[in-house]
Amino acid sequence: MLIIGTHMSIAGGLAKTAENVVEMEANTMQIFSRNPRGSNFRVPEPAEIDKFQSIRKEKHFGPLLAHAPYTMNLASAQEKVYKFACTVMREDIARMDALGIENIVFHPGSHTGIGVEERIKNITAGLNQAITGRENITVLLETMSGKGTEIGARFEQLKAIRDGLEHPERVGICLDTCHVFSAGYDIVNDLEGVLEEFDRVLGLELLRAVHFNDSSMPFGSHKDRHSPIGAGMIGLDALISFMKHPAVRELPFYTETPLDDEGHKAEIRMIKEKIGEAACGE
Repeated sequence: MLIIGTHMSIAGGLAKTAENVVEMEANTMQIFSRNPRGSNFRVPEPAEIDKFQSIRKEKHFGPLLAHAPYTMNLASAQEKVYKFACTVMREDIARMDALGIENIVFHPGSHTGIGVEERIKNITAGLNQAITGRENITVLLETMSGKGTEIGARFEQLKAIRDGLEHPERVGICLDTCHVFSAGYDIVNDLEGVLEEFDRVLGLELLRAVHFNDSSMPFGSHKDRHSPIGAGMIGLDALISFMKHPAVRELPFYTETPLDDEGHKAEIRMIKEKIGEAACGE
């Protein structure tokens, strides 16, 4: 069964968001673990949590994904910025784990010109202070486009982060189709080769989630600009081929495309139809 959803606002509360997922004909969702551009977070009331859990169980939701805020940078050399990032990771891993969220994803960070290797040490140290090894939640490193001094555009960089962890078993990977395409991994013309390289460097067993996005920027541009599915440079055929691949088709897919809820509902319906049409022709 296809597990697909989109990034959802939780402004109306977790239970209302879960109801919106059902209305959207999705069966999973991504939410921010806190304000994406700030430090605040809302603590839901017990009744809201109970209703949220009841809906996701009754409607058979697939794994849910929390996204850490964009403002944190575990690769930063600035003490204040780094301490904030460490605090966010520690708090949000614990809070999302308590809600039964299966995965939390974050952008590894930007080294701001100081150097990749030293900043990777910062990232691993930040994760080591945040992950106890007793969690049920899995922390996901996101594949990045490589804009500026971003870390995570190469699979080898993600491997280097995991290699320094005290609890690597609690850390997996979220592959963003827009990001890897922009980073220079040709999922349009050489999907098999890209997945083979991922398996060789990291291991496909570490791949836990997919950010399913088209790209408004060309291949290898190192720019992060999402497009609706089929409206960008990757294209509908290549994205559907990616989704159908045996190595990833059982994973949860989350769209982060620039659409409103009605647009996302139509996009998800279109994806389901395309997957169904392809399956009928096989």
